Amino acid sequence: MLDLSKISVVLPSLDPDEKLVTVIDGLLEYGFSHIILVNDGSKPENLHYFTEQAEKHPEITLLHHEVNKGKGAALKNAFNWFLQNRPDGIGVVTVDGDNQHHPEDTRACCEHMMTHNKTVLGCRDFTLDHVPARSRFGNHTTSAIFKIFVGMTISDTQTGLRAIPRDVLVKLVDVYGDRFEYETNMLLAFKQQGIEFDEVKIRTVYIEENKSSHFRVIHDSWRIYKLILAHFFRYTVSSLVSSVVDTGCYALLTALLGGILQNFALTAVAAVSARVISSLLNFFMNQKMVFKTNASTGRAMARYFLLAVPLLIAQTLLTEGTYALFSISEAAVGLRTLIYVIVMTVLFVASYMIQQRWVFAPEKAKQEADKV
Repeated sequence: MLDLSKISVVLPSLDPDEKLVTVIDGLLEYGFSHIILVNDGSKPENLHYFTEQAEKHPEITLLHHEVNKGKGAALKNAFNWFLQNRPDGIGVVTVDGDNQHHPEDTRACCEHMMTHNKTVLGCRDFTLDHVPARSRFGNHTTSAIFKIFVGMTISDTQTGLRAIPRDVLVKLVDVYGDRFEYETNMLLAFKQQGIEFDEVKIRTVYIEENKSSHFRVIHDSWRIYKLILAHFFRYTVSSLVSSVVDTGCYALLTALLGGILQNFALTAVAAVSARVISSLLNFFMNQKMVFKTNASTGRAMARYFLLAVPLLIAQTLLTEGTYALFSISEAAVGLRTLIYVIVMTVLFVASYMIQQRWVFAPEKAKQEADKV
């Protein structure tokens, strides 16, 4: 029989109703013996749900926020309590208080975590007919953005059912964010720190089309999307800065070496030197500011400069090949410029995705070493 005694259920709640009682009863019925219930600044008329449940069930540890601090703050408060007060605990499982997570699914996620010592995401099926349109659209959009701009394939990015081992929890308590964006930052931390995770399929439950959710579609979606797209924005800034440095170094070196070298030699030395300087700057900016992974500098640098060769070849083939294929003469300056811009844009995005997935890919070996 599965022993859940060393797992704490983390249950944040804001202005609950009778569904919270149902959630707690279900968890206890399915064998969970410790629940960290967090009141995240609920209204006075809703406080009795917390106090009554805590008095009724000794398995509950009740944490209070005097004012609403956000779901992220509630989760981190519970995580810190667990790490400080349950030294024998092997992990936690986060559950929403709106009765959308069946306790059997919660138990299944914990069993997978205990068996494989991995973080587990309980993922819903958004292709089902009863899924609200806003939830289906929001999840598909976020999943697509995650895949393109973060390089992670996650079928349910907004799931609140997550089983997290203790060694991973230690890495998540300092992750930025106090509201719904914290859960997104957790996923980004998985990527940056090489934290492996599995998905477990769970029931797809929506009660009254999820009307009880405190998620603000526009405001909270923007907070989430800007976190994801921040990687690409920083990548763009890094590339622009490097381009300016490349141009500036070329001009400076041409001026300084003009009395020593001439013609082709001057151009070659200045161009190569400027490109090396700007490339090194771009590499370190991408490593420290954009992707922020635990990839070793030596391995990443070798891959970075190795990537430059096929990109240069692709640029030449795509531009010159298009000119030749469609017989575009040098006189058609506007059309040639448009083609060049399109090719460079495609390669710019492709370079971002390759750097993210290969050049600066986190090292799993380091993750495993951290567990020892």
